[in-house]
Amino acid sequence: MTETDVVVVGAGAAGLAAGEWLAANNRDFLVLEAADRIGGRAFTDTSVFGVPFDHGCHWLHSASVNPFREIADALGHRYLKRASRRAAHMFLKDCEASDEERQAAWEAVEGAFRAAETAGRLGRDVAASRVVRPPAPWKRLANHWLRLLSSLDPDEISTLDLARYSDTGENWPVLDGYGALVAAAGRTVPVRTGVAVTAIDWSGPGVRVETASGSIRARAVIVTVSTNVLASGGIRFEPGLPADYADAIAACPCGYAEKVAISFDRPLPGLEDVAYLDTIDPTDKARPAVNFTVYPDADGLPVAVGQLGGGVSRDLERAGEAAMIDFALQALVDAFGSDLGDRVKRTAVTRWASDPLIQGAYSCALPGKAQRRLRLCDPIADRVFLAGEATSAEAYSTAHGARLSGLRAARQAVSAASM
Repeated sequence: MTETDVVVVGAGAAGLAAGEWLAANNRDFLVLEAADRIGGRAFTDTSVFGVPFDHGCHWLHSASVNPFREIADALGHRYLKRASRRAAHMFLKDCEASDEERQAAWEAVEGAFRAAETAGRLGRDVAASRVVRPPAPWKRLANHWLRLLSSLDPDEISTLDLARYSDTGENWPVLDGYGALVAAAGRTVPVRTGVAVTAIDWSGPGVRVETASGSIRARAVIVTVSTNVLASGGIRFEPGLPADYADAIAACPCGYAEKVAISFDRPLPGLEDVAYLDTIDPTDKARPAVNFTVYPDADGLPVAVGQLGGGVSRDLERAGEAAMIDFALQALVDAFGSDLGDRVKRTAVTRWASDPLIQGAYSCALPGKAQRRLRLCDPIADRVFLAGEATSAEAYSTAHGARLSGLRAARQAVSAASM
């Protein structure tokens, strides 16, 4: 049986950060990753468009205090400083919105978040849908952004959880890929990929971690997998996790967020090389809004990346890749002309909800249950430690929240086990 001080389960942003800290502090450890790559929900793909396409995280949220921004600077990893998340273009089906319409739409979006956050700051832990009342013309756009940033629908989003999220308002896209940045940050951490942890026995002193390759005995284990993997029993705990931890995991599920990327063989008229646009069809009230990031592929031609969240994302992902592409392409065809459908070069979609190692997007506390998230960062019997974005009350759903949680868990593990 292999023996070590600490086993880290998962090599995403949290697991890699834990490994970095343990290595820097001369601890004996193993990082085990079930996938054949590192990064977890941070994954940059260059194989389809010849330029970075982030399947998962892409934005340096709260950039001025985001540790990955400092890492990017040190590595020369490029990002774009944006003054606002507001899109420079908005299309109302086949008509570009006026400046006044864009202003009204974005005020509705910001007003929706402000209403939900205000309720939370007043101590109300209710569904965002109970306090958000956007003007009718922009309701679908406001709901789209609520879904996108929380991964669940407004009636599933806790206002208190939303209010606790610490946001400087700086959201900067990582041009060279956030997944590539996470991998570069953890490049010195030794990781055993393709090793799935099936069980963790914490019944006695220390822990025993079971894998298909054998057992590992350690003084502590840091578990960084998603709350959905934990809730589904993807890792068996012996004995089972304490009820308050299990309740906290169930209270903060990973919702749904997917991307649809489409490249074209001609420019999209009226757009800058890097552009951001929102789309709404005012003639079809049942059709959800969708936003796009547009940037050049390796040939200098546009790639449009549509973002889906919440129930819209769930339903389209379950319908399959073709349905996802059709939905996004129709919005672009409406905006830029019917011939655009014949100018598609390449397509790619994400399928996080179907990935058995992830099973969703990022966490969101359910209404009335925000307080339970705080339990996730507490040690279990001083030998089992949870990490990952869901364990960060102020930076959940983000890569930097995951990184900070990994550093926290590593410090806790070493301190608790008196290593």
